Amino acid sequence: MALIVHLKTVSELRGRADRIAKVTFRGQSFYSRVLENCEDVADFDETFRWPVASSIDRNEVLEIQIFNYSKVFSNKLIGTFRMVLQKVVEENRVEVSDTLIDDNNAIIKTSLSMEVRYQAADGTVGPWDDGDFLGDESLQEEEKDSQETDGLLPGSRPSTRTPGEKSFRSKGKEKTKGGRDGEHKAGRSVFSAMKLGKTRSHKEEPQRQDEPAVLEMEDLDHLAIRLGDGLDPDSVSLASVTALTSNVSNKRSKPDIKMEPSAGRPMDYQVSITVIEARQLVGLNMDPVVCVEVGDDKKYTSMKESTNCPYYNEYFVFDFHVSPDVMFDKIIKISVIHSKNLLRSGTLVGSFKMDVGTVYSQPEHQFHHKWAILSDPDDISAGLKGYVKCDVAVVGKGDNIKTPHKANETDEDDIEGNLLLPEGVPPERQWARFYVKIYRAEGLPRMNTSLMANVKKAFIGENKDLVDPYVQVFFAGQKGKTSVQKSSYEPLWNEQVVFTDLFPPLCKRMKVQIRDSDKVNDVAIGTHFIDLRKISNDGDKGFLPTLGPAWVNMYGSTRNYTLLDEHQDLNEGLGEGVSFRARLMLGLAVEILDTSNPELTSSTEVQVEQATPVSESCTGRMEEFFLFGAFLEASMIDRKNGDKPVTFEVTIGNYGNEVDGTSRPQRPRPRKEPGDEEEVDLIQNSSDDEGDEAGDLASVSSTPPMRPQITDRNYFHLPYLERKPCIYIKSWWPDQRRRLYNANIMDHIADKLEEGLNDVQEMIKTEKSYPERRLRGVLEELSCGCHRFLSLSDKDQGHSSRTRLDRERLKSCMRELESMGQQAKSLRAQVKRHTVRDKLRLCQNFLQKLRFLADEPQHSIPDVFIWMMSNNKRIAYARVPSKDLLFSIVEEELGKDCAKVKTLFLKLPGKRGFGSAGWTVQAKLELYLWLGLSKQRKDFLCGLPCGFEEVKAAQGLGLHSFPPISLVYTKKQTFQLRAHMYQARSLFAADSTGLSDPFARVFFINQSQCTEVLNETLCPTWDQMLVFDNLELYGEAHELRDDPPIIVIEIYDQDSMGKADFMGRTFAKPLVKMADEAYCPPRFPPQLEYYQIYRGNATAGDLLAAFELLQIGPSGKADLPPINGPVDMDRGPIMPVPVGIRPVLSKYRVEVLFWGLRDLKRVNLAQVDRPRVDIECAGKGVQSSLIHNYKKNPNFNTLVKWFEVDLPENELLHPPLNIRVVDCRAFGRYTLVGSHAVSSLRRFIYRPPDRSAANWNTTVRLLRGYHMLCNGGPSSCPTGEVVVSMEPEVPVKKLETLVKLDATSDAVVKVDVAEDEKERKKKKKKGPSEEAEEEEPDESMLDWWSKYFASIDTMKEQLRQHETSGIDLEEKEEMDSTEGLKGPVKNKEKSRAAKEEKKKKNQNPGPGQGSEAPEKKKAKIDELKVYPKELESEFDNFEDWLHTFNLLRGKTGDDEDGSTEEERIVGRFKGSLCVYKVPLPEDVSREAGYDPTYGMFQGIPSNDPINVLVRIYVVRATDLHPADINGKADPYIAIKLGKTDIRDKENYISKQLNPVFGKSFDIEASFPMESMLTVAVYDWDLVGTDDLIGETKIDLENRFYSKHRATCGIAQTYSIHGYNIWRDPMKPSQILTRLCKEGKVDGPHFGPHGRVKVANRVFTGPSEIEDENGQRKPTDEHVALSALRHWEDIPRVGCRLVPEHVETRPLLNPDKPGIEQGRLELWVDMFPMDMPAPGTPLDISPRKPKKYELRVIVWNTDEVVLEDDDFFTGEKSSDIFVRGWLKGQQEDKQDTDVHYHSLTGEGNFNWRYLFPFDYLAAEEKIVMSKKESMFSWDETEYKIPARLTLQIWDADHFSADDFLGAIELDLNRFPRGAKTAKQCTMEMATGEVDVPLVSIFKQKRVKGWWPLLARNENDEFELTGKVEAELHLLTAEEAEKNPVGLARNEPDPLEKPNRPDTSFIWFLNPLKSARYFLWHTYRWLLLKLLLLLLLLLLLALFLYSLPGYLAKKILGA
Repeated sequence: MALIVHLKTVSELRGRADRIAKVTFRGQSFYSRVLENCEDVADFDETFRWPVASSIDRNEVLEIQIFNYSKVFSNKLIGTFRMVLQKVVEENRVEVSDTLIDDNNAIIKTSLSMEVRYQAADGTVGPWDDGDFLGDESLQEEEKDSQETDGLLPGSRPSTRTPGEKSFRSKGKEKTKGGRDGEHKAGRSVFSAMKLGKTRSHKEEPQRQDEPAVLEMEDLDHLAIRLGDGLDPDSVSLASVTALTSNVSNKRSKPDIKMEPSAGRPMDYQVSITVIEARQLVGLNMDPVVCVEVGDDKKYTSMKESTNCPYYNEYFVFDFHVSPDVMFDKIIKISVIHSKNLLRSGTLVGSFKMDVGTVYSQPEHQFHHKWAILSDPDDISAGLKGYVKCDVAVVGKGDNIKTPHKANETDEDDIEGNLLLPEGVPPERQWARFYVKIYRAEGLPRMNTSLMANVKKAFIGENKDLVDPYVQVFFAGQKGKTSVQKSSYEPLWNEQVVFTDLFPPLCKRMKVQIRDSDKVNDVAIGTHFIDLRKISNDGDKGFLPTLGPAWVNMYGSTRNYTLLDEHQDLNEGLGEGVSFRARLMLGLAVEILDTSNPELTSSTEVQVEQATPVSESCTGRMEEFFLFGAFLEASMIDRKNGDKPVTFEVTIGNYGNEVDGTSRPQRPRPRKEPGDEEEVDLIQNSSDDEGDEAGDLASVSSTPPMRPQITDRNYFHLPYLERKPCIYIKSWWPDQRRRLYNANIMDHIADKLEEGLNDVQEMIKTEKSYPERRLRGVLEELSCGCHRFLSLSDKDQGHSSRTRLDRERLKSCMRELESMGQQAKSLRAQVKRHTVRDKLRLCQNFLQKLRFLADEPQHSIPDVFIWMMSNNKRIAYARVPSKDLLFSIVEEELGKDCAKVKTLFLKLPGKRGFGSAGWTVQAKLELYLWLGLSKQRKDFLCGLPCGFEEVKAAQGLGLHSFPPISLVYTKKQTFQLRAHMYQARSLFAADSTGLSDPFARVFFINQSQCTEVLNETLCPTWDQMLVFDNLELYGEAHELRDDPPIIVIEIYDQDSMGKADFMGRTFAKPLVKMADEAYCPPRFPPQLEYYQIYRGNATAGDLLAAFELLQIGPSGKADLPPINGPVDMDRGPIMPVPVGIRPVLSKYRVEVLFWGLRDLKRVNLAQVDRPRVDIECAGKGVQSSLIHNYKKNPNFNTLVKWFEVDLPENELLHPPLNIRVVDCRAFGRYTLVGSHAVSSLRRFIYRPPDRSAANWNTTVRLLRGYHMLCNGGPSSCPTGEVVVSMEPEVPVKKLETLVKLDATSDAVVKVDVAEDEKERKKKKKKGPSEEAEEEEPDESMLDWWSKYFASIDTMKEQLRQHETSGIDLEEKEEMDSTEGLKGPVKNKEKSRAAKEEKKKKNQNPGPGQGSEAPEKKKAKIDELKVYPKELESEFDNFEDWLHTFNLLRGKTGDDEDGSTEEERIVGRFKGSLCVYKVPLPEDVSREAGYDPTYGMFQGIPSNDPINVLVRIYVVRATDLHPADINGKADPYIAIKLGKTDIRDKENYISKQLNPVFGKSFDIEASFPMESMLTVAVYDWDLVGTDDLIGETKIDLENRFYSKHRATCGIAQTYSIHGYNIWRDPMKPSQILTRLCKEGKVDGPHFGPHGRVKVANRVFTGPSEIEDENGQRKPTDEHVALSALRHWEDIPRVGCRLVPEHVETRPLLNPDKPGIEQGRLELWVDMFPMDMPAPGTPLDISPRKPKKYELRVIVWNTDEVVLEDDDFFTGEKSSDIFVRGWLKGQQEDKQDTDVHYHSLTGEGNFNWRYLFPFDYLAAEEKIVMSKKESMFSWDETEYKIPARLTLQIWDADHFSADDFLGAIELDLNRFPRGAKTAKQCTMEMATGEVDVPLVSIFKQKRVKGWWPLLARNENDEFELTGKVEAELHLLTAEEAEKNPVGLARNEPDPLEKPNRPDTSFIWFLNPLKSARYFLWHTYRWLLLKLLLLLLLLLLLALFLYSLPGYLAKKILGA
């Protein structure tokens, strides 16, 4: 219960002054913070809280006083407000706004507004509010504020407050925190009330002795019940338990354990793109080529002629080895080019681009069968230019991509629904302009040698800046750059770079780079990436990308200029920058274009134009920031740097950078004289600075040099002892703290969430009880944190410099967090025991989202760098984000490392830090940092460990707020550290033997000690206690208790020569015991804990240890707990871990099954001949018998041995078990071959069954219940039996998911065999009552491929169902769709029972029908199981009793991602283990047939060599990696087993990446010598050797011996002839008998009427079988098969038997480890040679295409557009001919003759085309073979869709013919032709009207009218003609019997067309036609022309003769 006052604002104040408020209740006063320079409104917005022990009386008074605050004089009272709490007590919440009164009780104008809340003890007043319980952080705020202001009160120093007052507060606080929660509403979260991490009491109060440090789960349980009145355990939640266990401190921040930078390191990537086809390309009669570009690599498809929808199906692969950042910014560009050839580059039709990162962020890193929309970048007003269908996948090393299964994709393509766009991007993307505004830059480094400059200065006398910067922007594959500003460290551009691209863009990042222009080559100065996702939001309330104007900081290499900068990559943006380079002010805006606007420039070229300048202040007011740091410890300095004095330099931006900061930022502060810039720089580092008038201070940015002292062989330390050097830096930055504050709040929420989720994972991993409660607590903290964010983030809205992005981001963050808070709340209610894992996954998404939101795209203060300098050279650095150090008075806004001691590990810069160099620590610092506004500087020391005195510089002596240059600690405590090093596991192999000689080195402060070296092990059990004496720690005792320094443990490998190799590092925090505490539970003795060891970024094992730090009190070491425990005399003076800490042991027996060794490689060039296996665990062990001749028989002759050993009771602490194989050489020498460490024995622990609950009895009961359900009454079977009936003829898919069948209808199975099936199925669907006889596919037509394709359809159908029901694939097996349960069924048995019951419904014919009924329902088609992965992954690697252990040798690779384990494998040990506590219960050994020599391994087959016939069926390969230059491969199969090596080279398949092999191979092998089968696909080459494409390895031995019986898959039904013939030499009944005998199961008892009883199950099924001749015979095989298919239901021995199947195996290539090179579908059958021989192999050869002939008669055309103008008359006409082709224009185009001069668009042809073709019905493809080019060696087989193209053309004599229109008919589904030309419309072809579709393969003959279309200028379709045609399809045989002639030739000629006169009279009678044309139309015109001519003639004659006559007249008149 508490009183809470929220003081909001005080307004109408007079004048300008600093204000402070004092709030008093019950004599207890709190002060607010000081509001500086405050005018008329003081916005306090602060919360004060009084925990009250007794109820508040209604007459009590609350008093608030407002003062003008003064540093020197006493505060002046402005006014007072007093309030009686009557109303508060009644209503529990009151908002007040009122005026104040002055000293004389007169009312003044000033008014205040506040809110008062009261929470009563008994819950009488109001309900508890969420915020009140869930850690109302205002508490800690209040705590801080009071500490802050105490220092400000007149005349008071922090210690002047009365002790009573302080402890009153802390006790009260203790109470609220502990939560008096008695009457709390049940079901509310109980535990979050106890913020367990914060129950620490206040500093001065001594720790209470009885406080347990770790709340054990059980205590919490009792507590829960006590608090919640017997709460429902499903609603209990738990706050951070580990906050205590791992001792998370309040003065130290967590160190980061991962050392190595991972960013810049190159990795392998593969981009694979399949271009399948293009559709709706815009343009007439084009020859398209698709160009695929990734980055700078281009590849082209082949050219397809004269088509708008070309089909390619070509596969391209691009390999890269670059760093992820570079990879994901590469652009993938797919463009279609028209008529490209050798001479011309072709014209671009349209292109599509997206970056690799977009693809990589897709699920499975791929887009599969999606349509890319093409648009023309040069003409943005045009619409889309077509679609390209493609697959795009990006694979990094180690990613495995699950491609959907390549089957025949016949589903009609829905283009709009499958666009190549990420989720959430609208299909209609608009064009937009991206304006990147570049304003100015600051703080650039010099990029030129100063030599030249000095020469210049000498001559010209001016000093120039040594850099010529310009800015370059890259976006979506384009780049633009600004102008160059010559010689300027502070260039001013005010330019904008404009990009035009589609919006939203599919390129995530924009790269902005400042470059230095240079005559030789330009270099980057710094790079910044703008992530568009962070500066926009695509939600419905989202906003377009916007940024700034804001500063962004750029980091890169160090600033000193060298000609060859080894860290130049860092400036390009690769890797983590090691130094501040510059900051750039930029802005970004996006404008969506209205493309209909005619003024728009339609090109997308990048433009650069002037931008309007912005004012200086737009990025925020410049404020003075103050950074303070204190170096408390510097140790672990690498010995290379140990000889010279070391100094540490801290920089923020260029401030503090003495060595190479050169260009100083201008200081926006008032200056007295203008010229003192230089002087300030000179005195910058002198420690005796004089402050100027304002008490100002210059910076001290580096520690004084000091010589390191030796710690041990590897490391040095600096002897700071009690004198800790400090640094402080003043810097000026725009005040944009709000941005950082909001990011910090979100970071805090995320950190808390991450810690909580790690807890939950840890609890699940270590199997602690109730992880779900902890998860509820985590969710609660999350929702509470989100609410807190909403209340805090919305402050100082009025800030003038807030950019649009600030406002929009704040809104969207608030929305996101609000919804996240609500989701977390609702999720909390759903967390139950069994859903923890799923919910944990959802919470991980929250975490990613929070981290994404917290990353602020607009920087403000640059990061802080700490450099270690030796000899004035920069050696190593650490980088701390400034937001982590930023101070705020609100606790959530405080940076996570602000005013805390942070442990920093310095690392080498840039590439030097990669690899092993990056693993060694250069130095470890304990550093205290504080960053805040200078005016908030008063408490910059508040978080330091107490007990120091400040040493100030001379001028700061009198001033309180002047920073010290060093701290001298007066208080120091002495401690002893005990490190209990028990063991480590799964360490890193550092020696070539594959083992290590590990020892651990423990560092604490400046001491280090080592454990002993244990030779040749990866799992050392040191069992050693290291004692560090006389450790001196500085600071106050109680603080050290909560915040001890961390311990660093490093593991090394001892080498006989050279220095020890580093193997990994981890940190730990010791448990501290003060001198006045008792050494007793619950805190002591400490528990052993696992610490994760890291090597670089990779995990490298675990350390099991405990650490305690014991204070040595005044009486010396006598008080410490005695070091008791046997000092092991053999081990010398080594003290073992004491009892109480070391685990409790009990006796276990380990039985080992030794089976054999396989594939041992040579050791030191000698072959292994006589190997032996040694097993060791916890110091005890056993050796196998010796294998005398490894070559002859690699199996052991003694199978089982055992040894006894003491192991810890706690299974998590079990030591690993080591398996080592040695080779016994001559003269008693041994060499180690390889070793394997079994890190966890858990899976081998045998727990005797609990006989009380024989779980299968319950199953029986369940099943019986179901049976009664389905038979409608009590079962008539004898009791205790379960009846399972099965009719094999019904294709019930007993697959992973049962397809839903209703009881009446048959399962509808899609078959691709007979085309008429589909029609019939439609009928079938209409009504099950119809006679089912007719739709029987012809048995002779079915082959193995029919079965295969039907099965693939089933598989796809299932995958689709899984996606829709949203179930993870792991839960597939437990799915049961029949019961409509969408989630996993808890009990597998239940689901099985359900399936069976379903089957009964489906298959039990009524009782009267007996066995005739099944005859009605004949099988559709039998299926097999297609596994989309390897078979072993489905059956647990077939390790049901025989396990395979890989033997490793050689060092673990130094590559960051670890060189693949594959390369280190030197062989495999096969065997098994069984671990159990002794003694065992008797009944195990009493079982029948118990053989004591086999111990727990009963019923194991003999391991003598056995001969086996191995039959490998290879079906096909998909997506092979191209091996030839042309982007194809010529694959063939190679199989290797033992000495047999089959290369099927002559049957290579030319130029095919998806070859169908369809072959089987028989190999005789003898196990165990030959048991590893390798199936490889090679690429055939005419010259040179063949290349391996990829291979897959199958361990046949495990399959052969497995209980799952993987020798030959069990078919779905039993038949003795036909395509589904039984393959196994043993019939089902024999197999069943044998299984029963081996499993000691009672049965099988075959009964009459198709029944069989096995154990207590009865299976029923048909009892007759039909042979080839239709004769029926009685048989038991069907029921036996039914029992086998349900073998998993048999109690005790049951397990799933492998069904008849095809498995899909990835092909891998050793040269490209981890990246799939394609997939291979195959299956393997094995038959022991001592059994009857199997039959002939199945024929699975690929289906031969069937030969057909398509006869097309073109009868007439109509309404063809008229192209030509008549020469004389101008009349429109056309010379029409029709062109058609089926396979491609080049191959078989045929033209009709020309119908000349059609005036009406009618044409008559009567012309016949003949198209012979080969057709694969199953795939609906035409198969054709042709040579790719003149140089090709052989023909390549192509599969193309069956499409007939008809085109109409206009013939021209001299120029090229004109294309008029076309139609494409897909022969499988095309619109039925119209009866008359009138009914034929354009919509028939565009699909806008619903026309019945027909298939020529079903109809055989079709006649009708079809429309011909072309696109007009606006890219819209228009009708350009109609054609009447007849299509007739015949098979080759029919065509031969009934031949016809081509065109109009014999045989069966067509009559000549009846064409009208006009068409050909031209040739016969030109005059006649002239008369016909001219006279009829133009006779009057002609007559007039004639008259005119005569007149003209007369006139001409007159003029001609005139001169002559005149002369005659004159002369001879």
